[in-house]
Amino acid sequence: MIKLLVFIKMNWVAFTLFTLAVITTLSLWPLAKLPSVPGTDKTHHIIAYTVLMFPTALRKPDKWIIFGLLFIAYSGAIELLQPYVNRYGEWLDLAANAMGVVCGLIIAALTNYFFPEISNRSR
Repeated sequence: MIKLLVFIKMNWVAFTLFTLAVITTLSLWPLAKLPSVPGTDKTHHIIAYTVLMFPTALRKPDKWIIFGLLFIAYSGAIELLQPYVNRYGEWLDLAANAMGVVCGLIIAALTNYFFPEISNRSR
């Protein structure tokens, strides 16, 4: 597990860009009907934005908090664009996305706290 965390921390930009691309594609892909998947829509938003924020918060680059704010702003832009691609933009989705960013911050902080050895290996 330590090796995986170090790998994520060292490659945080690639993980973040990949996750952002996946979120953008899935959020703006036109659908006739939403697929049936376990969990609620808001749960999926929280998970997606937790995964998006985690590598950045784990690495904590300069001005890392700005990344979190940009992720929230980006999710708001996606919500505004969704009606133009046969999707529904919803302000509660934006709230769930913001909650996901906060969860990513908390999980990364706890990870750095409980696994201090990853800090020594990844800088």
